[in-house]
Amino acid sequence: MGEWRGNLRVRLTVVFSLVFALAGGSVLAGMLIMVDNAMAYSLGIIFADKYSGFGPGGFPNTEQAISSLDASKQTIMDSMQSNLLFKGGLTLLAMWVVATAAGWFVAGRLLRPLSMITATAHRIAGRTLHKRIDLDAPPGEVKSLADSFDSMLDRLDEAFAGQGRFIANAAHELKTPIALNRTLVEVAMSRPDSPPQVHQLGENLLAVNQRHERLIDALLTLARAEDAVTERRLVDVAELATIAADTTEALAGRLTVQIGRDLAPAPVTGDPILLEQMIRNLIDNATRYNVEGGWVRVQTIARPRHAEIVVSNTGAVISSYEVPTLFEPFRRLTDRVGSSRGSGLGLSIVRAVAQAHRGDAVAVPRPGGGLVVRVILPRSAHPLAEPVIVAPALPDPPPPPC
Repeated sequence: MGEWRGNLRVRLTVVFSLVFALAGGSVLAGMLIMVDNAMAYSLGIIFADKYSGFGPGGFPNTEQAISSLDASKQTIMDSMQSNLLFKGGLTLLAMWVVATAAGWFVAGRLLRPLSMITATAHRIAGRTLHKRIDLDAPPGEVKSLADSFDSMLDRLDEAFAGQGRFIANAAHELKTPIALNRTLVEVAMSRPDSPPQVHQLGENLLAVNQRHERLIDALLTLARAEDAVTERRLVDVAELATIAADTTEALAGRLTVQIGRDLAPAPVTGDPILLEQMIRNLIDNATRYNVEGGWVRVQTIARPRHAEIVVSNTGAVISSYEVPTLFEPFRRLTDRVGSSRGSGLGLSIVRAVAQAHRGDAVAVPRPGGGLVVRVILPRSAHPLAEPVIVAPALPDPPPPPC
């Protein structure tokens, strides 16, 4: 119903129909008034002659005869009005139907260039910025709109190309000195005459260096996730979750955290690299921000129209009003500020990747501590598919993994 109400072709057709109905009704009403006046004038002349026939030289001029003539005159007037109203109304109704159909056709022809612009804009938004509308039409408002849109796409294409070059150059310029620093520290630590203080300092510097590398990789991933997804392939998120969980097993072992899996096949269409990074961030966050001897549970669920990835964990007690800040870049909870366990970009990347795939991600606190993060990804690969809206309902706390 909402689509029909907002459809410009329908609205124009309704306007054409109402204008014709009002114009036709006005014409019919005017005809009724004019015919009524003309008939009253003509019948008045005719019946005036008959009235003059009554008198002393003819029939008796009685009130009964005059009333009879008036009644006949009114009967003729009523019959004429009824006949004109009925036939005129049927004609107006038939012409209104024809005019409405003609209005629908004319509105479609008038809006066809706008439909072409809209379709082209959708294709450009869903795939690439290199295409243009290039409308073949005579000069006018619609042609000017299409040309302005093409000019805007030219500027956007240049801006995104410059952004891509900047990201590539920044990644190279940032990673090169970090890699050089790591090499110099490792060389200094490998010298046989290096004292224990140098080894201790080298380990600290390598830890800081590794954190900087993770931060740069996270920033590049976030920048890529916020851009349009150009590579779409059929992939099973259960397989990606298995790979991500296997990668995190070593970290979980050091932190004495158990990772449980409940992975059902859940195929979606998207960028495998970004999706794997998203799931890895979910499991990595759930493992790092946990308690000693805690657990992490990873689930993949296949729905008719979408797939779900649910990662729950034990951990510190989190208030519901603190959860939205976790999805903001570089925003962490009070007890996490200054922590060396992460950069504050994990859940930001998760939501950015989900939204780039027309999905979303929400989190709710678990009773007793920890979080339940739910990501929903639509199965459709169409770039114009309706985005998924996740309702942040509080799920039942899952049992710890065996």
